[in-house]
Formats: sequence, C-alpha cells, structure tokens
Amino acid sequence: MLLISAMSPKINKEATMIIPYLYALGAILCWASLPAATGSGLAELSTEELMFFSFTAAAIYLYLQDVLLKRTPKVFLPRAPASLFGLTGIFVYHYVYYLALERAPLAEGAILATTWSLWIVVFSSILRLKRLAPSMIGAALLGFAGAALVIGGGKELTFQSTHMSGYLLALCCGLIWSSFSVGLPYLKIQKEPMTAFTIYAAIASAILYLFTAPHEMPSPKALLSAIYLGCVPLGLSFFLWNRAVTRGNMVIIGFLSYLTPPLAVLLVALVHGEKIGSSVLWGMSLIIGASLLGRVRLNMLEKKEI
Repeated sequence: MLLISAMSPKINKEATMIIPYLYALGAILCWASLPAATGSGLAELSTEELMFFSFTAAAIYLYLQDVLLKRTPKVFLPRAPASLFGLTGIFVYHYVYYLALERAPLAEGAILATTWSLWIVVFSSILRLKRLAPSMIGAALLGFAGAALVIGGGKELTFQSTHMSGYLLALCCGLIWSSFSVGLPYLKIQKEPMTAFTIYAAIASAILYLFTAPHEMPSPKALLSAIYLGCVPLGLSFFLWNRAVTRGNMVIIGFLSYLTPPLAVLLVALVHGEKIGSSVLWGMSLIIGASLLGRVRLNMLEKKEI
C-alpha cells in the first residue's frame, strides 16, 4: 500500500503530461475523418457556400457545447487583439485553404498546405531551444516526406506554373495555421476562446456569402456534408486543438499532426472497404519514425541546454 501511495503522484503526473497529446490526436482524428464521412459530398459547394454552411454549423455546435459544459448561455469574448488573431487563424486560414484547392491539383495543393506541420516543429523548436537545431529540422522534413508520400499515393507529382497561384496560397496556409497554433499559448487567454473565434468566423463567412450571392440551395447530401465538416473537423477539432496547443509541447504536437493524411486514408479504407496502398504504409512508417526521432532528440537537446 505504501509503495502504491508513493507511486501514485508520479503516475498522476505522467497521465497529466499525456493528456494534451490525446487532445491533439483527437483533433487529428477529426480532420482525418472528413474524406471517409463526406466522400464527394462537398464537391458541389463553392468556397463561399462551404465557408458559410460549415462555419454556421461549427459556431452552433461550439455554443451548445459551451452551454452544456459551463452551464451558462454567455459566450466568453477575448479582447480585441486576441479576437483579431483568432479570426485570422480560423477564418483566413480556411478561406485561403479552400481557394488553394480550387486553383491547384488536389494532391499537390494538399502537400503544400501540409507544411503547417513542418512549420510548427520549426517555430516551436526555435522558441523552446532558442536556436535552430538541424537535427530537429531533419526529423521534421522526414515527417513531411512521409505525409507527402501518403498524399501523393505513390503517383508522380507535377508542379505546373499554370497553378502557381494555388501553390502559393497553399504555402500561405501552412504559415497561417502554424503561426496561429504556435502563437495561441502565448496569448495566455484565461478561458477557452475557440467558441468566440468560430462565431467571428461564422459572421465573416455570412458576410462573404451575401456579397457573392445569389447561391442555389445545396442538395441534402452536400448540406449534410457541410454540417458534418462544421461540427467535427471544425467545431470539435478547434476545441480539442486549443486544449492541446495551450497545454502540450508544440514540437511533439507538430510531429503528431503529420499523421493526419495516413489516418484519413486508413479511415476511408475501413469505412468504404478500399485497399490500403504500400505508399500509405511506408509514409506512416516514416512519420512514426520521425516522431520518435524528434521526441528523443528534443529530450537530448533540452537536457543539454540545462
């Protein structure tokens, strides 16, 4: 009994340290579930329609979740600088992302947008170590190579000059989301701000929707797909991601985020009975290897700094 009592604080501390990464994996699973859950259901929606319907659903979902969890109908509104930061991270990122995929081939555009995982590792490594560690960059690039292998599906990728605007927008996505994710903990917002950020994004999306009218009412399939996008890959993932990035080690979270593409492919295979290609297995192996390498190397570098 004495041994168990002595060990319990250590066990509780270790469990607490793991929780942020479970939140991160939860958000990653939300993002990965989108292709399996919606299929081609979002294809008929324009960027403005997609933004409006999905963010409206996301805002309603997060508000109702807040009411249930906090037992109050009031919404916490951060101060103006934090609100502007949140609107940029949530609304601008997704708008630029959807525009990028309109202007670039899906595989190439998705690969370039995935650079946010790479930049999270780079930015957070610099902030933690006060320098740019080549070994951490190498591990990040290894993880990015694994994600690119999965997204490319083993096919030959071609970056054509005619799609340059789409490529540049996709690269901007990586910088926007990584900056938002790494910067969020430094705002030190006392309460969870994602509901307010998402409501701001829903209002901005509604304005955008009105300015680009008229729009036809989407089919039931497209509408349900947009609602799912809003409730899970947007709403629930925002809640989980905020808890992950404000409580965990961002370098490790950056490595974990590389798992989004292979998990998406695996979920599609499980739900729709499709075969899993060798490129997915190789890509996931590279990502897991990069994550383990990055974790070990980070521990070594942090101990050296001490």
